[in-house]
Amino acid sequence: MPTLLALETSCDESAAAVVRDQRVLASAVASQVEEHARWGGVVPEIASRRHVEALPALIEQVMAESGLAFGELDAIAATAAPGLVGALLVGSVTGRSLARLHNKPFVAVHHLEGHLCSVQLGDPLPPGPYLVLLVSGGHTEMIRVDGPGRYQRLARSRDDAAGEAFDKVARLLDLGYPGGPAIQAAAERGDPRRFALPKGRVSLPEGGFHPYDFSFSGLKTAVLRLVNQLKAESERGGEPFPLADVAASFEQVVADVLVERTTRCARDQGLNTLVLVGGVAANRRLRARLEQRCGELGIQWRLAPLAYCTDNAAMIAVAAEQRFSAGACSPIDLAVAPRLALEQAPVLYEPQPAF
Repeated sequence: MPTLLALETSCDESAAAVVRDQRVLASAVASQVEEHARWGGVVPEIASRRHVEALPALIEQVMAESGLAFGELDAIAATAAPGLVGALLVGSVTGRSLARLHNKPFVAVHHLEGHLCSVQLGDPLPPGPYLVLLVSGGHTEMIRVDGPGRYQRLARSRDDAAGEAFDKVARLLDLGYPGGPAIQAAAERGDPRRFALPKGRVSLPEGGFHPYDFSFSGLKTAVLRLVNQLKAESERGGEPFPLADVAASFEQVVADVLVERTTRCARDQGLNTLVLVGGVAANRRLRARLEQRCGELGIQWRLAPLAYCTDNAAMIAVAAEQRFSAGACSPIDLAVAPRLALEQAPVLYEPQPAF
């Protein structure tokens, strides 16, 4: 049962956690949401500075809460890819420095692998293989998981990730940042079927449409046109702008698209288990739609625990524990990679640094 300290700083959440055998001994997250909300999105330089300020206290906190000394750890982990380069460097340099200082192995982690492993912090998974729908601010992908470290991407968004679409539509509706929670709150009393919005199909060169891939840029444009039309009508003496209905209609079409295509992919792949992870997985309408559709089709489903849907270090620790238990560790002079496909994650464990 290895015990690991893990750090996560890939974007705008500073996080540290101590995990043993997929059990969280301590976890802490310092959010930067309020600061970035002033700018309508994440400012990379500000994010990096705040990681530098927050990380020492977070590490001290989780070590104290775990009741462990550094000598009792088996390894130290940190996210090394993908993400904002400056933010990644803060966590990676800190993790590698602690590993060298305390003579511990260092385990670099791919951020998406962390999200894939977040579901392991909840109820036990049925035997694999299974299909994961990963929906976050920067990624919307379907990934087949055949076992630890054995991943195959089956679908992705061709433009905006679902989380980006939420942020951009929230900005159109003057709801602020981050968009996901803001739209969810605005949509609570809205009619999700009032406005018909496009489902963003992806054309194939040979004709027809991709059965699984996503596209959200056209949906964002459709919402913009709808908002302009409704506001113009309101200014001419029509009904007040129906904010709740617009928000609910947008939220509903995103949930419908994600669930319809993912369940279709699961059935085509002969997979009986579907897993939902990532920041957007916290959306109540999406979770409810997934539960309903999987029930109709007889598909088992699992959700990442709500506390571990958004970026956190506990999921990074579980991913690192999985790699470390298989005998992998990373070179102490490994740098970071702002762009690295999940399929390339094994390069993080090569004897010579890949970057």
